[in-house]
Amino acid sequence: MFAQHLKIALTLAVILVAAALTARPSSGAEAESRYVVRPGDTLWAIAADRYAGDPRRAVWRISERNGLAGGALQPGTVLYLPQ
Repeated sequence: MFAQHLKIALTLAVILVAAALTARPSSGAEAESRYVVRPGDTLWAIAADRYAGDPRRAVWRISERNGLAGGALQPGTVLYLPQ
């Protein structure tokens, strides 16, 4: 009986070690970067500078992430830029 429990425990230990060694972080867990708005900044300029391709999608993502409803950005505001 003891040998059977030991065999099960060792099998589980091997499985746990294998799972720990092969674990990878998910792509959804990437860290956001922060950006402090400077005088004269616009969402379009920030998006064009920090993201590849058409800035419209990046402007929308930044607006959504930060709860922006439009209008001018205020210097000193911290924006969270999704990856």
